[in-house]
Amino acid sequence: MNKKVPLIPMEDFFKNPEKSSFQISPDGNYVAYMKPWEKRMNVHVLNIETNVEKRLTSSKKRSIYGFLWLNNERIGYVKDDGGDENMHFFAVNIDGSNDIDLTPFDNVKTNIIDDLEEDHEHVILGLNKRNEQIFDPYRVNVNTGAMTMIAENPGNISGWMTDHDGKLRIAITSDGVNTSLLYRNSESDEFKRILTNDFKVRVSPLFFTFDNNNIYVASNRGRDKTAIYEFNIDKVQEKELIFEDEKVDVSNLMFSRKRKVLTGVSYNRAKTKRVFFDDWRGDIQIKLEYQLPGYEVGITSFSKDETKAIVVAYSDKSRGEYYFYDTETNKLTSLGKVSPWLNEDHMAEMVPIAYTSKDGLTINGYLTIPKGSNGKNLPIVVNPHGGPWARDSWGYNPEIQFLANRGFAVFQMNFRGSTGYGRKFWESSFKEWGKSMQDDITDGVMWLIDEGIADPDRIAIYGASYGGYATLAGLTFTPDLYACGVDYVGVSNIFTLLETLPPYWELGRQMMYEMIGNPETEKDLLIAASPIFHVDSIKVPLFVAQGANDPRVKQAESDQIVEALRSRGVDVPYMLKEDEGHGFSNEENKFDFYREMEKFLTKHIGIENF
Repeated sequence: MNKKVPLIPMEDFFKNPEKSSFQISPDGNYVAYMKPWEKRMNVHVLNIETNVEKRLTSSKKRSIYGFLWLNNERIGYVKDDGGDENMHFFAVNIDGSNDIDLTPFDNVKTNIIDDLEEDHEHVILGLNKRNEQIFDPYRVNVNTGAMTMIAENPGNISGWMTDHDGKLRIAITSDGVNTSLLYRNSESDEFKRILTNDFKVRVSPLFFTFDNNNIYVASNRGRDKTAIYEFNIDKVQEKELIFEDEKVDVSNLMFSRKRKVLTGVSYNRAKTKRVFFDDWRGDIQIKLEYQLPGYEVGITSFSKDETKAIVVAYSDKSRGEYYFYDTETNKLTSLGKVSPWLNEDHMAEMVPIAYTSKDGLTINGYLTIPKGSNGKNLPIVVNPHGGPWARDSWGYNPEIQFLANRGFAVFQMNFRGSTGYGRKFWESSFKEWGKSMQDDITDGVMWLIDEGIADPDRIAIYGASYGGYATLAGLTFTPDLYACGVDYVGVSNIFTLLETLPPYWELGRQMMYEMIGNPETEKDLLIAASPIFHVDSIKVPLFVAQGANDPRVKQAESDQIVEALRSRGVDVPYMLKEDEGHGFSNEENKFDFYREMEKFLTKHIGIENF
C-alpha cells in the first residue's frame, strides 16, 4: 500500500450526508433538501434570498425516505416504521405548520402515482387499504387529507398513469405472465384493453405526448434492446423511433413541461450517457460541464419558468456537490458538498471492465483497485449486486471506497439477468439461480486470478439481497474459491422466499415462478439452487446480517442458514437489528455492520503490509 493514503475512519464513509437530495421550489425562491437532525435525515428548506433555513420534519426513529414539492408553500414527504416499507405520505407547509399524515392507515403501503404539478391542491396516491394485494388510485387533498377514489382496481392492475392534465387515462394489468395496456379517453370512460404481451415483451408507457393524444413508450417489442418510441394509441403500434442504442436499453426520456418539447435521453453504458434533442438544454449542459470539468453533471430540478435549477456534480471519487444555477446568467452557486469531510484525492478509481463467460457472453463490470497499489496479487472482495434484475453502475459507492481504503480490491459484475443489456441477456437468467448466473460470478473471479490481480487465497464474497444469495451460493457451490463470505439480508431458501412474498407482490407471483422456478412443479430445481440444502459444503467463515422488519427477505432466511451452520458447530457471527428492514438505514446500525465486516474481512483475507 501507498503509505501516503491515510486510513480514513469508517464512520466518514457511512455517516449521514451533510446535505443531500436538493430540489427547487416551482417559483425558484426556495430549495428543499435532506439534512441530519438527531442522527436522522430530515427535510429542511432554505430561502434563497434571505439564506434562512427551516427544518420541516422531526423524525427521530428513522430517516425520511424522500420528499417532493407539492406547490410553492407545501412539501410532501414519505416515511415508514422500522423498515417495514409500509410508506405513509405526509405534507407540511414550508413554515412548519399543518404537518399531517395524509395516509394515516395501519399496515397500508402508499405509492405516488402523480404529484399533479398543475394542481396545487391535490396529488394522486395509490393505496392498498381496500385490498392488501392491489393499489387503488385516490385523489388526495394535500392540505386536509380528504381523498376520493378515482378508479377501483378490479384486482389485476399493477400500475397507473395520468396525462399532462393530471387525468388518469392509462393502466397496466398483469395476470402474472402477461401484461396488458389499458386506455381511456377521459376519466368518465371505461378502461379498454388495447395491447397484451407476454411479460418479457415490454411496452412501458413513459408519458403522454404534449397534445395528450398518444404516449411515449420504452419498447422492446420486435427487438432485443429497449428503445424510445412515440406510440400511436389508435393504431396500437410504435409510430416513430425517438432514440435507440445498439449496446444497451434506453428508457429515460426527458422533456420540458414549460416549453412542451422533448429535451433528450439518458442511458447507461459503462457510464451515464446523455443525448440532447433540444438546443437550449444541450447548450446548458455544455456550459455546466465547462464550469465543472472532470465530473458527471446533471440537473435534478428546474423552476417552473426554467430560469433556476439545481445542479449536481459527482464522480466515482466524490459523493457530489449541489449548486443553485441561474440559467439566464449562467451563474453557479454552491449549496454544499454531500460529504465534505472526504478528500477525493484519497479515493480509489472505479474502472469499467469486461470479461467473457464460459459460454461466450460478455459480462460487464467494475474493478476498484486500492489507491497506490500496483494492482497485482491483491485481496479481493467480490461484490455481486442485488435484484437480481438490476445492475451496478459507475459512480461513488461508500462501500467500495471504504473497502479500497482498507486495502481490498473490489470486483462488481453485471452477471446475466442484469438489466439494461437487452432482453436476451435478461432472459438468459431465467431459472438459473445458482447455475449460469453464479457461473458468471465465478468466471469473473477466475479472470481476476488469471490476470494476476487476485491473490487466489484471499478472495471474499459479499452481497446484499440477491447479492447475499450469491454469497451463500458461492460458498456452497464453489466452496474452494472463497476464503470467507458476508451475507447481508440474503436469500438462503427459495421456497420460503416465494412463500413469504409481500401481499402487494402477488400480481407478480407467476412471473417470479417463470423467472426463478415454481415451488410446486420444480422442487428439484429450487432445492438444487437453495443454499440451505447444501450447507454441508460450506467450509469457510460466514458473517450474516439481517433486519428484523424486512418485508422482502424475511428474517427466517438468515435464521435458517445461521441455525444450520451452528448445528454443525460452525461459528457464524450473526447481526440482527430489530429496528431495520431490507438493509440498514439508521446510522448507528450501519456503523455496527461495517465495523464488524471490516474485522471479519481483515481476519480472514488479511491485508499484507497495510
